[in-house]
Amino acid sequence: MRFTHRAILITVAVTGLVPLATATAATASPPSVQGAAGAAKGCITVIATIPVGDSPRGVVANPKTNTIYVPNAFSDTVSVIRGRTNTVTATIPVGGLPVGVAVNPKTNTIYVPNADDNTVSVISGQTNTVTATIPVGGFPLGVAANPKTNTAYVANTHSGTVSVINGQTNTVTATIPGFVDPLNVAANPKTNTIYVANGGGTVSVISGRTNTVVATVPVGFLPGGIAANPKTNTIYVTNSLIDTVSVISGRTNTVTATIPVGTNPLWVAVNPKTKTIYVANDVSSGTVSVISGRTNTVTATIPVGSEPFGVAANSKTNTTYVADAVSNAVSVLAPCPR
Repeated sequence: MRFTHRAILITVAVTGLVPLATATAATASPPSVQGAAGAAKGCITVIATIPVGDSPRGVVANPKTNTIYVPNAFSDTVSVIRGRTNTVTATIPVGGLPVGVAVNPKTNTIYVPNADDNTVSVISGQTNTVTATIPVGGFPLGVAANPKTNTAYVANTHSGTVSVINGQTNTVTATIPGFVDPLNVAANPKTNTIYVANGGGTVSVISGRTNTVVATVPVGFLPGGIAANPKTNTIYVTNSLIDTVSVISGRTNTVTATIPVGTNPLWVAVNPKTKTIYVANDVSSGTVSVISGRTNTVTATIPVGSEPFGVAANSKTNTTYVADAVSNAVSVLAPCPR
């Protein structure tokens, strides 16, 4: 199954857009950076490009330790980046075809789904070692952590399920069925609510208290990336086939806005402090769309690597990290110097 999985269109597992196999075709130099003009207010620029492993397909930041974790799909590793120096300080072997990644800042624990192995690697952020390997459903891709309940949620794309992991025991305590191509997961710790992006064009809303689906929200075609802003109780979903982002109210479970972005938007990240959303636009775009959460408009479009896939925001440092699958690197975005 390992060879088969690495050759399919992994972007959306079963109905995908971007061949993962193309990620090893070439290493491209990052293009020149363009945010807002000059050092204008709101300007964002690329301040560093960090080489990592083969075909990085996700990224997450731990704001408490200022550490970034990058799963390298073809290397079967996770690169650990020190945020202060923008250097790789460790490379951790995990399972086959790691794509998603999540962090629990309270326990300093990192969760990495291994799509080839149908497992999740649990990494200690203190020792940079795998402390447990947890069997889950078929072809796990997305993962999210709720630090308040010490729980992780894993989207098993081929199984059509979500695995619920107890962070204290590293065991699956529930398996929630009934999803259609679940691709990614986001959690709102404040409301103890979990959101699942389904490839069929919906977002499932899960109560973390009962582990049941309490609502289903129609969005655009092929939703892949999903992120939540706990401060505003707002959820952002990328619609890969129609180049938009759906904005969902967590209070009403309805779409309140639809924002045009770049071509083939994949992962999305939120900076709750600045109410800013970052969208990695894949394929021909090679850009990151920056969205104001106050106005629901794109305020900047920033060129990054050849195939931006994962994106993460560190709210404490106001820094954003973009995993570029073709260039095998992570672009670091920060406000322009004044």
